[in-house]
Amino acid sequence: MPLQQLVNHFNDRFEKEHHSNFRPFILENGLVSGLFGPIRIGSVFSPIRAAADNSLLAGHAAQLSVSPHHHGLQDTQTGDFGSVLTDAIKQPVDFQSIINLDRLCRTVHMLNYLPYSHNGGVLFLDVDPRHILGVEQNHGVYFEEIIVKCGLATKNVVISMTVNNFYALHHGQLLEGLNNYRGRGYQIALNIGNLYSANGLVDLIAKLSPNYLRANVPGAKDNAPDTEIIWPSALKALKELQGLVGGKTILQQVDQKEQAFIATAVGFDLVQGHYYDTVSVDHLRCL
Repeated sequence: MPLQQLVNHFNDRFEKEHHSNFRPFILENGLVSGLFGPIRIGSVFSPIRAAADNSLLAGHAAQLSVSPHHHGLQDTQTGDFGSVLTDAIKQPVDFQSIINLDRLCRTVHMLNYLPYSHNGGVLFLDVDPRHILGVEQNHGVYFEEIIVKCGLATKNVVISMTVNNFYALHHGQLLEGLNNYRGRGYQIALNIGNLYSANGLVDLIAKLSPNYLRANVPGAKDNAPDTEIIWPSALKALKELQGLVGGKTILQQVDQKEQAFIATAVGFDLVQGHYYDTVSVDHLRCL
């Protein structure tokens, strides 16, 4: 189905669901963006590659590009999903607004991903924990209809949830929601960021058995001498656990050659970051 026709379809669907004349999806120059209050949301896709052979493509991770939806304001930023939610929603307990924004973002990403889907591999989509907690049951049903309409399958989509100590007390509900997604054919990823020793992380990995475990290289604040000794061993232990549950590990935000050595030393399966983006797309092969 032509992209404009898909955009029209999802705008019609939004109007019907919200009993409004507002049409949030816009197609310009072959790219789809979505409007949510004062912000305009687009997509940036970061390749995820095999650590052993960077020319092998495992898929793409979708990130938000956010710009103000006001005349005279400029600047576009790519950031993590949680910060955008915090800026766009004044009351974080407003689960319905979170759900609406989450669905809007994933629809935009799915539409923009269609040209990339021909390269094969999977698409990693972030889902805010508050979305999972805000939906009572049948997680993934709404988005499955979007995926099918775009001519793809849920098995090609990885639902990725960022681990946060704040939600440690809600791991039971989050597990139930993520397993609902899995039951509909989605793959599951946990994004632990730099929280290598987050509360209940080992237990969460063991119980969920995620298909992918995503971790960041240490940031500047993690470069203290004692951290340099501790974090590789913690990450090695998590990688071993992830291997036992049958999943793959991803080292992300790799921007320097020295950081790339970490992926090799620890034995990560997949890598993501600007350091690897010098690889020509023409030479990429799907895993």
